[in-house]
Amino acid sequence: MGSKIILLLVVGVLTAYYVYTPLPDNIEEPWKVTALCITLKTVTTLAHFGEVLGISHYMKTVMFLMIFLDVPPRSDENVTVTDTDFNNVPVRVYIPNRKSEALRRAIFYIHGGGCSLGSFAYFAYDMLSRRTVNRLDAVVISTNYRLAPKYHFPNQFEDVYNSLKWFMRQDILKKYGVDPKRIGVSGDSAGGNLAAAVSQQLLDDPDVKIKLKIQSLIYPALQVLDMDLPSFRENAHFPTLTKALSVRFWSEYFTTDRSLEKAMFFNQHVPMESSHLFKFVNWSSLLPENFKKGHFYNSPTYGTYELSKKYPGFLDVRAAPLLAEDNKLRNLPLTYVITCQHDVLRDEGIMYVTRLRNAGVRVTHNHIEDGFHGVLSYYGLNIRYRLENQYLSWLSENL
Repeated sequence: MGSKIILLLVVGVLTAYYVYTPLPDNIEEPWKVTALCITLKTVTTLAHFGEVLGISHYMKTVMFLMIFLDVPPRSDENVTVTDTDFNNVPVRVYIPNRKSEALRRAIFYIHGGGCSLGSFAYFAYDMLSRRTVNRLDAVVISTNYRLAPKYHFPNQFEDVYNSLKWFMRQDILKKYGVDPKRIGVSGDSAGGNLAAAVSQQLLDDPDVKIKLKIQSLIYPALQVLDMDLPSFRENAHFPTLTKALSVRFWSEYFTTDRSLEKAMFFNQHVPMESSHLFKFVNWSSLLPENFKKGHFYNSPTYGTYELSKKYPGFLDVRAAPLLAEDNKLRNLPLTYVITCQHDVLRDEGIMYVTRLRNAGVRVTHNHIEDGFHGVLSYYGLNIRYRLENQYLSWLSENL
């Protein structure tokens, strides 16, 4: 009898440890968020054990589990949905069914998932695209791109860029009834990274005559030079995106060599030869005072040149848009940036806002004090619906 009680106590303690998730005091609907965190913990734990046991790569396990949340292209009375290819890149096209004599505005949307996970077919992205169509009477193009670990940078960037460039051809815009003066690019998380990167790249492409009207970046990942920002320190263990998982996503973007991941985690991956780039991500000068919160800036600990020579992508502006020069930034379109207080990526989004404004770009910064990473994808939360409404209202007014 005594052994059974001890076993029950041990199981109870382990269960409580697994279920318990410390949340900030201002998180709305904490029990729903706790349930979400338990689900995410379960998925990541399964992926971790699968990798340790040699069954499957971490990202492949998570991707397999996410496939069950994908939906087919279903049309309804409001929107016609089709899957097709733009320049050999899979896209899902959403066209409003209501008649319109005028040309429509368009959003080119890029999904998140750390460049390793996700799809335009994921139900949350499908629902967001449908709501965008209904709210804005707009055409929505939701693009896929090749994913890590099978494919590495710059494949993801090139897929998105080639797809967007194809869409911005005059004949394609005419086919879908799109006004060439009212095109915007948008994305969340890694998709926000790619949206920022392709927006910059378009500025230098002589073949593209059409200009973006807006870019919308939803809790974007924008740099990988400094993994010791205040937001990384404060939110290192928030379950929707921990520091460890963020670093894993970044390293997988460039290689399956885990030595890069380890160096990134300890912020020892940038060589001294690239020290000049730190001025673009120096949070001590780019963050407003209220986000520094008594944190002290640590001078970089430089890594080996060999690591950056093998994997130069993490120093490439196409992977880290925050590294762009001011003369590039000043030509970017009207910008909307969403950041969340409880997100490891918070500070890089805020630094991008600072740099864009310093360069003369008009920016709307929507900071969500009770927000956390990925919130726009988690249906059933009140904060998700509020954020979606704010996002769509801004698009409606500015696109």
